[in-house]
Parts: sequence; structure tokens; C-alpha cells
Amino acid sequence: MKPLAVVTGATSGIGRATAQRLSADYRVIGTTRNPGTVSDPIDGVTYVALDLHDPTSIEECATGILAHGIPEVLINNAGESQSGPFEELPRDAVERLFQVNVIGHVDLTQRLTPAMRAAGRGRVVMVGSMLGSFPLAYRSSYVASKAAIKGFALAARREFAPFGVWFSVVEPGSIATGLSDRRTKYVDETGDFTDEFTRMLNKLDANERSGISAERVAEQIARVVAAEKPKPLYACGSAAWLAFPVSRVVPLQWMLTLISRRHNL
Repeated sequence: MKPLAVVTGATSGIGRATAQRLSADYRVIGTTRNPGTVSDPIDGVTYVALDLHDPTSIEECATGILAHGIPEVLINNAGESQSGPFEELPRDAVERLFQVNVIGHVDLTQRLTPAMRAAGRGRVVMVGSMLGSFPLAYRSSYVASKAAIKGFALAARREFAPFGVWFSVVEPGSIATGLSDRRTKYVDETGDFTDEFTRMLNKLDANERSGISAERVAEQIARVVAAEKPKPLYACGSAAWLAFPVSRVVPLQWMLTLISRRHNL
């Protein structure tokens, strides 16, 4: 029997591409809010319900996953993209974002890692964003959520490594997945930030339309999963091969300015 892999948010974008890629070598459980509405299921993928905003749904999902066996791979991918001026982000929107992008995945992972640790093997991949390393104005809540999930993963990595369970973070840059159409936006259209926010958002959307494919990110994730000792952090797209080395030798403000200019700020 093939080993078991879990991919959250497996019906679109990176999640779907990753589920498809891993299905050749794993029994894949893909999560989605409503499995009954999956219109184009992937062969070899079993879909289960998961609403990361609902603690009960997370508990039930974890129980259902463990009924299929002990996961060898957990890809925490599902999430929300959010934009808006810092001053105008509603509290409930920020709380929802952190529940879905951070707390929900931490909760699910905590429920699955005891079995993985006891089995002495496993790979946990948190799908972050290069914005978690290179913050961008008007994306503060999203940036913070991706920095938070990276922090959880890199700290937990040392705790679990002695048990053969390796945590890693994959940070994609701009990706052509249609995420622009699903991004939540909060802005006062008559406020002081509107013009600059709109300029940034138009450039962000253009960058994403010309970004790397979800399949390329899935290939990177597959390489992480297959590595004997995965590295802590991987990045792909948006000239990641250059951005990270440069960030280690230039002042932080230089990098922040470069990111702003790339987004017409």
C-alpha cells in the first residue's frame, strides 16, 4: 500500500497541483470545505471536509485522516489572500485570516504529528509566501500570517527532527493561479490610501498573471518531500534565487524599497 499524504486546499491552485503530483507515489487525502462540490476530482485523491475557520471541523478532519492511516506527508497549503491599508483592516477580517492561514493549520498539524512522531517518519511542509520574507505595503495582514506560519514551522523543526519528522517552509513568489480574483480587499474608496493601494494592487495582479505556474511550485514541494533531510526554507519564482542572497548583504530598507518599487509604490 502506498504511504499517505495530506494536502489542504486541494481543489485549486498550488493545492490541486500538489495533490496531482503526489498522487503518483502516495495515497492522497485532499481537503476542501465541501467535498460534494468537487467538479473535477483527481484520480487517487480522496477528498475530505475541512473548514479551517471551524475548530470542530479541524478535529473531525484529523480524526478522519488518521482513520485512513498515519500520514507520512502533510502539506499545509489552504489559505486566504488579503489586502488593504493597515489602518483600514477590520479586526474580524484579520482574526479570520489568522485563523485560516495560521491557527487552523497549527491545530491540524498538532493533531497529526503525534502519530507521525511515534512512527518515526514524516514531512510537514508549510506553504508560505515570499512576502513573508519580503514585506509589501498594503499586504500587512497577509504578510504577517505567512511570517507567523514560517515561525511556527522553523521553531518546531528542531523539536521534531530527532523523531524523523522534518518541518520545512516553501515560499512561492508570484504565481499564476487566479488567486487575484479571490483576494479579499478592504479599503475606504474615498480615503487617503485609495490611489496608492489601487496602483499597488494593479501591479500585484499583473505580476501574478505573469508568475510561475502552480505545477512548478508543486514540483518544488515534491522535491522537499523526497529529500532525505529537507532544508528549513525553499523559495521559487519572483527571482528568489537572487532576492534571498542579496537580502543578506544589503540593508533591510534597500530590500523594502526594491519590493515597493516592483509594485509601483
